[in-house]
Amino acid sequence: MSLHSFSKSFLFAVGLFIMSCQAVPTTQVIEISDDWQVKSKSQTDWTNANVPGTVHTDLLDAKKIKNPFYRLNEHELQWIDKEQWIYKTQFDISSTVFNHENIFLEFQGLDTYAKVYLNEHLILTSDNMFRKHSVPVKELLQNESNELRVVFDSPIEIGIDKHDKYNFLFPKSGNDLAEIGKVEGNKQVSIFTRKAGYHFGWDWGPRLVTSGIWKPISINAWNGFRIEDVFINYKIENSKAFLTAKVEASASSSMNETEVYAHIKVGDEVIKNQRIELKEGSNNFELDFEIKNPELWWPNGLGDQHLYDIEVRLSDQKSFDSKITTVGLREISLIRTPDSIGTSFYFKVNGNPVFMKGANYIPQDIFLTRPKREDYEFLLKSAKESNMNMIRVWGGGIYEMDEFYELCDEYGLLVWQDFMFACAVYPGDSAFLNSVKIEAVDNIKRLRNHPSIALWCGNNESLTAWENWGWKEQVAKDESIEIADSIWKSYEKLFHQILLDAVNTYDGGRPYWTSSPSSDFGIKESYESGDVHYWWVWWGKKPFEDYNEAIPRFMSEYGFQSFPEFSSVKRYTEAEDHHVYSEVMTSHQRSSIGNQTIEEYMLRDFNEPKDFPSFLYVSQLLQAHGLKIAIEAHRRHRDRCMGTLYWQLNDCWPVASWSSIDYYKKWKALHYRVKELFHPYLVSHEIQNESLQVYVVSDEFSPKEAKITLKLSDFFGKVLMNKSNLIEIKANQASIYQCINMNEIKQLGSLDEVFLAVQIQDLDGMILAENTIYFSAPKDLKLPTPNVDYLVRETESEFILELETNALAKNLHVSSELNNNFSNNYFDLLPGQPQIISIPKDASGDLNSFKSSIAIRTLIDSY
Repeated sequence: MSLHSFSKSFLFAVGLFIMSCQAVPTTQVIEISDDWQVKSKSQTDWTNANVPGTVHTDLLDAKKIKNPFYRLNEHELQWIDKEQWIYKTQFDISSTVFNHENIFLEFQGLDTYAKVYLNEHLILTSDNMFRKHSVPVKELLQNESNELRVVFDSPIEIGIDKHDKYNFLFPKSGNDLAEIGKVEGNKQVSIFTRKAGYHFGWDWGPRLVTSGIWKPISINAWNGFRIEDVFINYKIENSKAFLTAKVEASASSSMNETEVYAHIKVGDEVIKNQRIELKEGSNNFELDFEIKNPELWWPNGLGDQHLYDIEVRLSDQKSFDSKITTVGLREISLIRTPDSIGTSFYFKVNGNPVFMKGANYIPQDIFLTRPKREDYEFLLKSAKESNMNMIRVWGGGIYEMDEFYELCDEYGLLVWQDFMFACAVYPGDSAFLNSVKIEAVDNIKRLRNHPSIALWCGNNESLTAWENWGWKEQVAKDESIEIADSIWKSYEKLFHQILLDAVNTYDGGRPYWTSSPSSDFGIKESYESGDVHYWWVWWGKKPFEDYNEAIPRFMSEYGFQSFPEFSSVKRYTEAEDHHVYSEVMTSHQRSSIGNQTIEEYMLRDFNEPKDFPSFLYVSQLLQAHGLKIAIEAHRRHRDRCMGTLYWQLNDCWPVASWSSIDYYKKWKALHYRVKELFHPYLVSHEIQNESLQVYVVSDEFSPKEAKITLKLSDFFGKVLMNKSNLIEIKANQASIYQCINMNEIKQLGSLDEVFLAVQIQDLDGMILAENTIYFSAPKDLKLPTPNVDYLVRETESEFILELETNALAKNLHVSSELNNNFSNNYFDLLPGQPQIISIPKDASGDLNSFKSSIAIRTLIDSY
């Protein structure tokens, strides 16, 4: 094509786009969120309701129930899930909307067994909270006083009916807490319902099986044509991105065999114009275009997260419809290659192997409509600030809200996305499987344009439960071998066929992994291949040091519990509850071995705490201590293991759990330490045959000239040994850079009275990484009582503390009246090394009030 003809074509395209911008939109969307009321079938009075919302939160807002999270109130509210609940509202339709050719009611999420009536006509029956529905309603609408009614049947009562229709019993899950729910015969019914599994209880969550309109309802009215979906597919070659917009559009009869213009706009530039002939009904077409010298999207810590806004617009010069899709251009693949160990399991991003560092994520609240965008921002920003680059969305919750994935795109957090199946085997009847197929397609299409989505995974621990928890043998013994075989065939149909086919058909560029953990399709976990959930520490009571030996190819779950800090515990308890084994504290601990296991491990490594607040504090140190061993081991052995995702990032209610951030948004000691442990550069060590080996781990793609310093000191700061030398840190590797004979250290000081501070600096003096190594368990250290001094100053946005000590202040914790988190906390303040930490101000920002609220404790204060 000549430059002249190209220019004419380009100008023509721009002209058409400008004309389309002056046209009238084909589509109007009106959310139906006002004037909702709710009541149970057995009640006469209506209560104001929120949509989106839940039954429980509406009753709580109306002061008809107590706070479910306070003390033991959860147990008093189990009647709610046995009732039928009715939502209703009235709305008017303007003549402008009413005169559209096509009018649909669109339901983004109904939880769960719902019948929808419009002006007394049944228009929809739904039994899957993860599906969306679009219902044509033009013929049923009137200009004024349209009544919309949504009737939710009890998920427990319907679940019991489904349970009883089977002539055999499915294996019992420890996470469906039917006994707390006072379910008839303690029947576990969660597996029969396509609803968030954790609503039925889990070993970190309450049992509050709610119902409600949990996502928006809207009227979607349109004339002529409408864009239904845009999927941006692409490949990157030779400094070019070759993109295809796969467009799905609907057209009414008035547009049959009519040409429209399709435009592609990237940012502010129109780069594609194409004629498209529409036919009545569904239309699918593709638009090819290019981006030269594309700016790539990178995971957190490895580059920028560049995002392109791509607009697809259809226009007939009188009217138009458009959809803007935000994409990040990156190439990702799961590398599974046979090697000397077994088969690799790692992600390659933009051609580079990337070690995955992150955590498992559960829904932020048992009531799904409570978290707002600012809550998602806080949690995911906390992940980003702690140097994570991957979040695993666990399969017992939900396919998260759009805001979650938008923020993961923005923050560079790759998402391991489970389908919503966890710790269970499921029915295999055609109705169940067909519903799941539609659920999968809905959510794949909703999420597939996000650069953050790295992998689709069929389920969490369903294969493990069948193979390792004795379920297969139990069913064969209690029922029959034939029934066990039928359950396994249903498993294969669901996870090896339906979900695999859905991913390949609708998002073929991303990997699919059938179950976590596993070593391959239908093959249970192995340390030589696939991913591992390691729970011998905690459930198996093995020591933390076992993490050094249990090194898989990819560690997608492991963890240890702790309590929230005392300020958080006081928000859901009374003073009389402040004992670890009180009824309330036991109720807010859902692991069957929970508080006893925390105490057992604590007494292995720490002295017995002197009181309840000290126990909570030391529990957090214990959790951080254990996971520090694990994460360092995984990163040291990155030649074998290429990912570490601890369980878990967050909580859904106030509880003792495996989280690193409690329900009230307080960072635990673990989360502060993760910020260091997931830094692109890490210092770690191993002791082998009386030789202390110092490792430096780098996630960077380039080597780095640096200086390593090793300083052995006593607890009062007296330097006993000081060594330093220049090193070149190898790119994307873990290597030993220094070895010290332990006899040398023993000759210089008693192992319970010294520490080794290791620091890596670049050649400009910037600290890249540091670590403090102790040679005895915390309980055996002869800790002094430090004198910690601090000064407080303020800036416009934060308070700043300058801290120093005359002796080792182990695990120094600063608390204040502010609910914000400090920039660092629970850290070792070393003598002669002042530290500066900061905390954002709250609305009042009063310096004197902040000063007076400061409290400092160290480990020695807890004994």
